[in-house]
Amino acid sequence: MKKLFFLTALLFSAPHIFSQTLFTYGKDAVSKDEFLRAYNKNKIAGTDKAQSYKDYLDLYIKFKLKVKAAKEKRLDTLQQLQADIDGFRSQVEEGYMNDEKGVNELTEEVLARQKKEIHTQHFYVPINAAMSSTDSIKAVKLIEAAYAALQKGRKDYNELAGELSAEYKMVIKTADLGYVTALSVPYEYENIIYGLAPEKISTPHRTKKAIHIFKNIDERPNSGKWKAAQILLVFPPDASDETKNKIKQKADSIHNLIKSGADFAETAKRCSDDRNTYMAGGEMAEFTTGKFDLSFENAVFALQKDGDVTAPILTSYGYHIVKRLKHTPYTADVTDENFMYELKQKIQQDGRINKAKDKFLKDVLVKIGYKKNPAISDQEIIDLADSVKAGKSIEKIKIPANKASVFSFNNKQVRLKDWLKYVKDFVPNSLQTAETSKSLFDKYLNESALAYYRKNLEKYNSDFKYQMQEFKEGNMLFEIMERNVWSKAANDSVGLKKFYNQHKSKYLWEESADVIIFNCSDAATATHAIADIKAGVNWKQIAEESNATIQADSGRYEISQLPTSSRLSEGYLTNTITNPADGTVSFVQALKMYPAKEQRNFDEARGLVTNEYQNYLEEKWIEALKKKYPVKVNEALFKSIIQ
Repeated sequence: MKKLFFLTALLFSAPHIFSQTLFTYGKDAVSKDEFLRAYNKNKIAGTDKAQSYKDYLDLYIKFKLKVKAAKEKRLDTLQQLQADIDGFRSQVEEGYMNDEKGVNELTEEVLARQKKEIHTQHFYVPINAAMSSTDSIKAVKLIEAAYAALQKGRKDYNELAGELSAEYKMVIKTADLGYVTALSVPYEYENIIYGLAPEKISTPHRTKKAIHIFKNIDERPNSGKWKAAQILLVFPPDASDETKNKIKQKADSIHNLIKSGADFAETAKRCSDDRNTYMAGGEMAEFTTGKFDLSFENAVFALQKDGDVTAPILTSYGYHIVKRLKHTPYTADVTDENFMYELKQKIQQDGRINKAKDKFLKDVLVKIGYKKNPAISDQEIIDLADSVKAGKSIEKIKIPANKASVFSFNNKQVRLKDWLKYVKDFVPNSLQTAETSKSLFDKYLNESALAYYRKNLEKYNSDFKYQMQEFKEGNMLFEIMERNVWSKAANDSVGLKKFYNQHKSKYLWEESADVIIFNCSDAATATHAIADIKAGVNWKQIAEESNATIQADSGRYEISQLPTSSRLSEGYLTNTITNPADGTVSFVQALKMYPAKEQRNFDEARGLVTNEYQNYLEEKWIEALKKKYPVKVNEALFKSIIQ
């Protein structure tokens, strides 16, 4: 009951926000918006609207009074409650440290793109920052020549790359990327590829390491997921044509054996060179497009049904003989929580998430009032960082008073010396020793801004503020109820007995029986138990000798509480009832029958008495709180809410 009350109370809570005041209690006020926010989280569909509002207002007033009492006792300062709040904060705050709208947009983009796969040819000319201007111009002309040739219809891609490399005396490389889909290549490339229609070529795209063009050779619907087993015959390093031919002959022989009825799994154990799969009968991990060579995928994807086997497939590794085990067509069930969670996890690990992160950071900088100190120039910031990198002591750097801070968030000043200390700490611990001071400063600004925003989340995100307030007040409510009602009632034996005697006529038995309730692991066990009972075996012995497959308990129960619709009589065994959730089977044996309206003694009624005594103590406590903090409801405003 305590946990149920606590969870309900947690939903009741919502912090005050400025709007019309619905009611006051003492000097505190609750706004219309706060009340409606809480009500809309807890309203029950189908109930009378006006009565629902009235009942909830009464509950919410009582809730606020109890929390007020908890605050007066400073329960929010209890060490355990503070630890619980800190733990809860650490669990939920990460969910607010991203641009949820941006992540959802990225998710929709992936879902749309994953519906098709694009067969892609890639050309690129390697470049680097150390290249001369002459070579840089030559690289541009080379990639433009490749673009022009592809536009004219050249499809002998390897020959084209060889010709152009010789003509320009500079290397241009090409590769068949196979079928590309969302999340299978860097996001920068994916955007270019998915912007191409079939047979179209992208204009040259420059990155730090190369200039690229992509061609959409053709498209197909998403191939889904594949489960397969393989027998792999590997080429030795530097294998000669003669050796490769012998391996081909061996692969053909194995393929013929399988076609003649040889067991694929056993053959894989004997013959496959794939150390990762041969002991499992060649069974491979489930895969999607883009995982293996295009020749491998094309052969496997062409198999028509489970159990079909390919002819030997030649790849750079050797010869593969593949058996189709299972094909699962592509589906994107956005209502499947597991599917969506896994997809968003992949997005979080993909380069595309930087798009949402950049947008989130820009929003954060605006929210927290980021301002750079105009007294210090960007170049000064970089020069000072470079001097620290070169080994200059921070203590020896003289910083004028007007340049003491490098930037600020609202009223928080971030000192220039803190930035320089960041540089000093970063350099010896970083593998990226070539990182520029400018990029390092951007990183420092980003980390500082996000840390400040995280620390002050309540100020900038109302949903987070509400969630934290709800948890805090819920914990306080649980603690005050434990002290003032639950423990008080449970420990007040004198009060409980007195309450029982004052209300004795309420605690009567309905029609009841002394019974033994049996719960068995399955129907067969129940059948054996019933046979033993009919044979006169004691019920305790039956349970003890069942090896925990039978649980049995005796006691007096009202007939309405028992899992049976049968009319009971002494010695009667009810029909068995199967629990559909777990297959367990229950039945009841009646030992003695009692008519209705018999008096319950105190021990028999104790549970009922305790619950009602708790309600009594709570009502008396609420009366006292209302006297201490008088409640006044704005009836006109409340009437407008109902209407």
